[in-house]
Amino acid sequence: MAETQILTPVDDGSANRLPAPVLGGRLAPLTGFMRQPAVQRALPAIAMTSAIGIAALAYFTMQTAPQAQLFAGLDDSDKAAVADALQTQGIAHSIDPTTGALTVDASKLHAARIALAGQGLPKAAPSGDSLIAALPMGSSRAIEGEALRSAREADLSRTIETIDAVKSARVHVAAAEPSLFVREDKPATASVMLTLQNGRSLSDGQVQAIRFLVASSIPGMNADQVSVIDQRGALLSDTASGSDMKAFQLQLQVEDRFRRALDTLLGPMLGAGNYTVEVHADVDMSESQATRESFPENDRALTSEQITRSTSGTSNAPAVGIPGALSNQPPQATTIAATGPQPVPAGAPPAPGTESNENAARAYEVGREISVTHSPQGKLRRVSVAVALNQGKKALTQADLTKIDALVKGAIGYDATRGDLVAINQRPFAKVEDSAPAFYDQGWFMPLVQQVGAILAALLAFLFIGRPMIRAAKERAAKRAEQNQALEASLLAATDRPALANGQGGREITLEMIEQAPSYETRANLVRAFVRQDSARAALVVRHLMQEGARA
Repeated sequence: MAETQILTPVDDGSANRLPAPVLGGRLAPLTGFMRQPAVQRALPAIAMTSAIGIAALAYFTMQTAPQAQLFAGLDDSDKAAVADALQTQGIAHSIDPTTGALTVDASKLHAARIALAGQGLPKAAPSGDSLIAALPMGSSRAIEGEALRSAREADLSRTIETIDAVKSARVHVAAAEPSLFVREDKPATASVMLTLQNGRSLSDGQVQAIRFLVASSIPGMNADQVSVIDQRGALLSDTASGSDMKAFQLQLQVEDRFRRALDTLLGPMLGAGNYTVEVHADVDMSESQATRESFPENDRALTSEQITRSTSGTSNAPAVGIPGALSNQPPQATTIAATGPQPVPAGAPPAPGTESNENAARAYEVGREISVTHSPQGKLRRVSVAVALNQGKKALTQADLTKIDALVKGAIGYDATRGDLVAINQRPFAKVEDSAPAFYDQGWFMPLVQQVGAILAALLAFLFIGRPMIRAAKERAAKRAEQNQALEASLLAATDRPALANGQGGREITLEMIEQAPSYETRANLVRAFVRQDSARAALVVRHLMQEGARA
């Protein structure tokens, strides 16, 4: 029977000596922990987990948490108080260097607001209800009126601050005391001070809305009596209601309408970027009204006529009657003498020696004509249009330019009597360089660089740290497995021999052999063989271990 070869570690003569404790070996527990077979087998997983953790740490370190504005429109004093309260609560915050806004992490926004509300921060302006509720009992009429006015101003300010572009607002109302004398009654006036957000502005419509809001909230006030200014001291209400601004807006609307018409007409023909159009409209904003009353010369009618005649003096009776055959005969002799003046027939000439007076009164109805002429605002006095065409490789002919000129005149309603002007010219357009900022100045570039950098850091950590550790751990595990298999086979063969169990034949079992046993079963067999081999020494080792345990 062939003899089995036993592979044992080299014995340097200290195998039979008791292990002396190493007092200065601070790394001995860690070294012993790393040499355990279970730890050796788990090293690849530990290395992989470490690499993933390093990558995640690098990503979250470079990734900035999203920030949210804590409160809008805070004064500097309120910001200082809020910053101190957040620092006391241990909530990280930052101040935007551009806008000065106080921001915190978006995940801690509601927690920060609740914590500040518990301390009564921020100290906002009191509302109108609180001012009225704080009014003491027994106040005089003057104090009560001032409190009500302050409450109305506070409520109006808070209402105006709800507009997006308004950061803060202050309203001041000037109302005269009511008087019994109506002639001395003066209307109330108001002024509004606005602090706008950075880079924001109000349109004329919004300014008018603020004026109507204030005027509708105060009895007896007109919107024209409300003045609105901003933090730069510009009078916004003047620009919103001035006649010059209205005229300018009307001119812009007319020019924009003509420009859109020309773009719609020339765009499909010439293409975008091959032409430019400029329109100037002269708008007459004057308004006139005239009333004219005339009397036509031939337009009259006789309504009444009254004629009075009188005759004085004596004479023979004139010939009267209707001319005819009988009247041509001589009258018969009469015996009756006339005793008084005889009436004179109408139309008969006065007799000789008599005087006749005639008075006539006539009434006529004369015709009358009244005309009213009204010239409204916004009359177009003149239109000037300039069109510049891009001269490409092939210039347009004069016939083409004439057709384009006719189209432009038709689009704007050209009127030569009005003095309209249309100028069309073609020239090569100069190339304009793009003034857009570089890609590395865009807002999305830096976050993308941070994310890509975090991913590259994770890959580099895995390639240069994780993979070498995994490869080395696998090699050490393979070598250790081979050594353990060979040692286990040799130790099992040695323990199976009766001579080795009785301490006869072969090499004796040492403590290093027991410590290097690959498995619990092999180590138990070696311990049994060691006890059978030298029971006195085994008892000494047990006694020594018990003494160390008692001292510990």
